[in-house]
Amino acid sequence: MLGFLKKPLVVTVEINMNLVALTVIGLMSRLWGLSYPRAVVFDEVYYGQFVSLYMKRIFFVDDSGPPFGHMLLALGGYLGGFDGNFLWNRIGAEYSMNVPVWSLRLLPALAGALCVPLAYQILVELQFSHSAALGAALLILLENSLITQSRFMLLESILIFFILLAVLSYLKFYNLQRHRSFSGSWWFWLLLTGISCSCAVGVKYMGLFTYMLLLTMAGLHFWNMIGDQKLCHFLARGLALVIIPVVMYLSFFYVHLTLLYRSGPHDQIMTSAFQASLEGGLARITQGQPLEVAYGSQITLRNVLGKPMQCWLHSHANTYPIRYENGRGSSHQQQVTCYPFKDVNNWWIVKDPGMQQLVVSNPPRPVRHGHIVQLVHGITTRYLNT
Repeated sequence: MLGFLKKPLVVTVEINMNLVALTVIGLMSRLWGLSYPRAVVFDEVYYGQFVSLYMKRIFFVDDSGPPFGHMLLALGGYLGGFDGNFLWNRIGAEYSMNVPVWSLRLLPALAGALCVPLAYQILVELQFSHSAALGAALLILLENSLITQSRFMLLESILIFFILLAVLSYLKFYNLQRHRSFSGSWWFWLLLTGISCSCAVGVKYMGLFTYMLLLTMAGLHFWNMIGDQKLCHFLARGLALVIIPVVMYLSFFYVHLTLLYRSGPHDQIMTSAFQASLEGGLARITQGQPLEVAYGSQITLRNVLGKPMQCWLHSHANTYPIRYENGRGSSHQQQVTCYPFKDVNNWWIVKDPGMQQLVVSNPPRPVRHGHIVQLVHGITTRYLNT
């Protein structure tokens, strides 16, 4: 039983020095002097605002793309101890000492650096010579725009990294399926393809083109397959390239909404129910309110037939002028307008004209059709004249 001790334990490792050299040089070109310049550059003014909101847990919506890329940038700020206190108001503004510039730019730089060895491996998997692969990697390494984008708090290098990783993973999976189908490495590269595609789409919607390309390739390759394991291959591809990416993509939004639980300036585009779920938002107004409108309820009123857009009954502390520039006089009463956005000044209290009570009684007294009510502005407590 101790026969294995008669021979030494030997571990053989093959190291591709081309790959090692490209990775090291790529890291040096992207990480050297990463904190320079210590000022807001180009779209850092845009993404930096989102990073600050993540640090403060304030809800926001970026209509230009999904949240995964923003979360990665925020991860860099979190690792660097950023507290979110910086005013991202203009390009060229000098960063204060509390902003960990190196940490905020680290993940885009790492992603940009790793694109170099990924390009090398992609050409190797495509059966090109190592010289051709080395030449392609050098082109990625020395490309000025890629170097520049990688050295700032931007999303392009992260997007390109996940795109290249998805392509490489699928090529490795495809080359393995001829001889080692359903092996551990076969499953690894297939799953990594789906995960990378989901991450690419989660960073920017431009990643959807790569995802559709790989889905098309997988469909064509599957169509050309024959044998008794066709159903198994179909289920494996469906799981790895459709179900897992969709679940991951939805999970990005779940994490985004879980992290951002405080009310902020972007709440207005969301429903009242969602606003009420945020800390410091409409929950301060709607907490304890009955679902049915009753005397004492705080409500908003919207003109659903308004043109060109629907708007809410709105008021604020400002009054109409005593006299306009054309000499026409006015009531000089509090201004009442129709406001097209959700705002705390859109809230009104439903009051019983015969009582002074402005809160919901217990049990609540529902407001029925034909009842006469008064509307009291929630913020200024002034009556609406009508």
